[in-house]
Amino acid sequence: MSGAALGLEIVFVFFLALFLLHRYGDFKKQHRLVIVATLLAWYLCFLIVFILPLDVSTTIYNRCKLAVNSSPAESNGSYVTLAPSKQKCFKPWSYIPDGIMPIFWRVVYWTSQFLTWILLPFMQSYARSGGFSITGKIKTALIENAIYYGTYLLIFGAFLIYVAVNPNFNLQWNQLQTIGIAAANTWGLFLLVLLLGYGLVEIPRSHWNGAKRGYLLMKTYFKAAKLMTEKADAEENLEDIMEEVRKVSESIKYNHPLRKCVDTILKKCPTEYQERMGRNMDDYEDFDERQNSYPSEKSLAKLHKQVIYSVQRHRRTQVQWQILLEQAFYLEDVAKNESSATRQFVHTFHSQEPENKIFQYFYTPTVEWYWECLLRPWFYRVLAVVLATFSVIVVWSECTFFSTRPVLSLFAVFIQLAEKTYNYIYIEMACFLTIFFLSICVYSTVFRIRVFNYYYLASHHQTDAYSLLFSGMLFCRLTPPLCLNFLGLTHMDATISHKNTQPTAYTSIMGSMRVLSFIADGFYIYYPMLVVILCIATYFSLGTRCLNLLGFQQFMGDSEMTSDLIDEGKELIRREKRKRQRQEEGENRRREWKERYGNRDESTRSRAVHTDQKESSFSETNANRPLSKYTRSNGRTERDRIELLQDAEPLDFNADSVNDDPLESDSGR
Repeated sequence: MSGAALGLEIVFVFFLALFLLHRYGDFKKQHRLVIVATLLAWYLCFLIVFILPLDVSTTIYNRCKLAVNSSPAESNGSYVTLAPSKQKCFKPWSYIPDGIMPIFWRVVYWTSQFLTWILLPFMQSYARSGGFSITGKIKTALIENAIYYGTYLLIFGAFLIYVAVNPNFNLQWNQLQTIGIAAANTWGLFLLVLLLGYGLVEIPRSHWNGAKRGYLLMKTYFKAAKLMTEKADAEENLEDIMEEVRKVSESIKYNHPLRKCVDTILKKCPTEYQERMGRNMDDYEDFDERQNSYPSEKSLAKLHKQVIYSVQRHRRTQVQWQILLEQAFYLEDVAKNESSATRQFVHTFHSQEPENKIFQYFYTPTVEWYWECLLRPWFYRVLAVVLATFSVIVVWSECTFFSTRPVLSLFAVFIQLAEKTYNYIYIEMACFLTIFFLSICVYSTVFRIRVFNYYYLASHHQTDAYSLLFSGMLFCRLTPPLCLNFLGLTHMDATISHKNTQPTAYTSIMGSMRVLSFIADGFYIYYPMLVVILCIATYFSLGTRCLNLLGFQQFMGDSEMTSDLIDEGKELIRREKRKRQRQEEGENRRREWKERYGNRDESTRSRAVHTDQKESSFSETNANRPLSKYTRSNGRTERDRIELLQDAEPLDFNADSVNDDPLESDSGR
């Protein structure tokens, strides 16, 4: 089993990252480089979270081997050991051989840092650029990132000059590398605590509120009112942009040098607008530079960028509106079925997506009623209590993990108790649950936050390239300090435990933080205590109230604006529901008409076809008689007569044509 667990987790995490990216991104429409870069960033971050428990169990086993193989006299205080006769080491099932983990962590860490600080910011500018060629997009991206890269180079250069001039510093390359890692982790820890303080409170509260049907329905009405406003704004913005495109398309004719750029912009427009512009465009007129003023390539690039953004926003709001309608209809059905005496779940509308027959076989209307109306609220309440307990343990450990005598961090207590008995399964499960919960609190906040319309992760393939790349940057910057914080909570980091024991392979590539004592002994220890203040602020919704005061409508139960938006959303949902009902009633009437009169129409159609065949055969017979009667016998061969019949024009065999045919009238006479 040596290394098998590592290989299985590598494969599993890859498919997990691919599944999440498929849910938020669009593999068909987005650029392949954007998909690959985002997938690599997400994959590396998730991989660190899943592999770190294996590193902890392997480190504990290696410490045990060192303690057994070395006597107290030989250790000289280098390791905390017991006598060889008093302990026995057992190799864990997921043991990773020596030398693999340091190389693995070094590759993963530096690849993620290269992505987050160099490649992904460049690709963000490249994706948002409106250039018409690869060279133009690269040039725009370099110009936009010049200030970004120049700031870091300026700070790093000033630091190098200070170190070179000051004789008290004698830093080597490893120490400079450690300082760079410490600077990156400090930036990430600053953001990590902010996101963690929000997630520790909001995740248990959202599951507790998930058990309240009335609460979810009211919040859905609120979202519907806000989304309708955003949807109308997106449609108006798209109309304005398409009007500008139409003017540019009419001014720049087919033989203009910039016509290729205009054609590229037109391809990004929706199909109905392309057809409308194609009908109104007259490309047979030559352009005249002396009479008209034409836009420059720079202005066309700006227009191209606006078209891409407006089309993406319009499509996203349309899809989100349909999803929100389905959610509102379903919640209304749940509210109606709670008082059902038959205990069978009845849907107002049938699902538009094809249902799985196996799932439909087991998930019957009776099972659905018991789950939705009876079991699911209690399940969400129990889950909320468990998550709230985890949150309290995390907050307590964040405030006390620096205490080693006595050990107050509960996560460190759990790991040390398991370490005494060398129960590696328990150690790995405890480590995995701890870091997994921390990751959920942080990553879920990244998926929830929205920075106006510049950063927004929307499911159902509606996330743009800029937001996907930005999420990859955040994950790569948050994951290393998250793992260091986890190692500090469990006292597996020598900087926290103050024990000169063998460090984990992940800590070894970070270097000794003692190079910067004010960060190792100050910021890393006391800054995480700020999570208590952030949790209190999140519990009382201080951020939501501030945003509401600034004019950004947020869902608050005691707000008059919230009540107005709920009423507006309720009316919108009612209107869409009536519209959907009329459509289904029309489809049902057409289906009933087809089922009732479909067989009669088919029999009538068959009789008409049989009558036409009789009339055609009768007409062909009558048509051949006059031809044979009036054919000359002075040299016409049988082949000529056949060709004459083949070249004859098809006749419309009806009463008028038969009566008007002169040959037919002669034969009648």
